[in-house]
Amino acid sequence: MNEIVHLGLFVLLFFLAYLMFRRFSPSNIDGMEVMSDASGNNTAPGNNTPSPDTGVAGNAAAYAAAIKAANIRSMDVLLINKYRADYEAAILNVEDFINCLMLQTTLSVDHRNNPMAAVEKLGSLQQAKTALNSVMKFVDSSS
Repeated sequence: MNEIVHLGLFVLLFFLAYLMFRRFSPSNIDGMEVMSDASGNNTAPGNNTPSPDTGVAGNAAAYAAAIKAANIRSMDVLLINKYRADYEAAILNVEDFINCLMLQTTLSVDHRNNPMAAVEKLGSLQQAKTALNSVMKFVDSSS
């Protein structure tokens, strides 16, 4: 019985120590906060060393090569030359769908209480159509 009590106290002390160290880690101490750079990597204040995951300074060439490799993998998966007609049909169908959503939004404008909600939705839908146009140009130029 005495051994169980000691074991329980040991576990409790270990847990409390864990909580204390976690609470007072360098990321939580005033003046010693840990900042995240654009890629989410933690860097200490004053440490401006670029991460290998970003295209900053000396890492720009490696970063560009990594992006190019990711682009090639994406193009290999999409097989645009083979499925170009299918992709174009899908893009045109989505554009028709967006046009229908725009008409529905236009016909359901709440002109008394909140007309700006519909106007904002129409603006978003128009941006989606512009994006689809860019996608169509990309598919057309990738053949």
